[in-house]
Amino acid sequence: MVVGRRSDPAPTQDRRSTMSYAIIGFGNIGRALAKAFARNGIEVTVATTRDPESFAAAAAAIGPKVIAKTLAEAVKADVIFLAVRFEAHPDVAKALPTWQGKTVVDVTNAYGVPPEELGGQPSSKFVARAFRRARLVKGFNHLGAAVLAQDPALHGGRRVVFLASDDDEAAAQIGTLAENLGFAPIKLGGLSEGGLLVQARGKSWGHLIFKDLVQFD
Repeated sequence: MVVGRRSDPAPTQDRRSTMSYAIIGFGNIGRALAKAFARNGIEVTVATTRDPESFAAAAAAIGPKVIAKTLAEAVKADVIFLAVRFEAHPDVAKALPTWQGKTVVDVTNAYGVPPEELGGQPSSKFVARAFRRARLVKGFNHLGAAVLAQDPALHGGRRVVFLASDDDEAAAQIGTLAENLGFAPIKLGGLSEGGLLVQARGKSWGHLIFKDLVQFD
């Protein structure tokens, strides 16, 4: 395990009471994210393309504030975690004609997708095109589901999550949320800059993917 030290103070603003959250995808990663919300008493909607009754019991078992809803209902949230297979993201994007006013957190990994299919772009840039006018942040994708599901408080420190975005305000918003979920956010800059460190390309992984770091105050 790699250990780091933070020098900047944690954000003091807590917007949990004013923002709404949803996780699209209820596989291993979606459930791991739901556990983070439940652990901190933050309400979150979970949705798939299936009838929510088919996974409502599993959602409730994670915590009373993890609520199964339809995809159409879930995308009304302010912040939406995209925790589906990379190939499935266009289907989710069709749920709204425009994503203006939404922040989408891209948790997908495009491993194995030929770069030419993405037009040579970083995968998150490709995702951003599908989610028209959304503010997109790449994040929470570099950890495996089993690690992401664990309590991020470790040895007196906090597990790191990496964030990248071309929108500084959106990155700050998700950084605050990451703090509220107990993680230590580290911003990597733009999607085509430091963000490349957490994006798969073809059959190679970004250098920071699977790196399990802990940050100490």
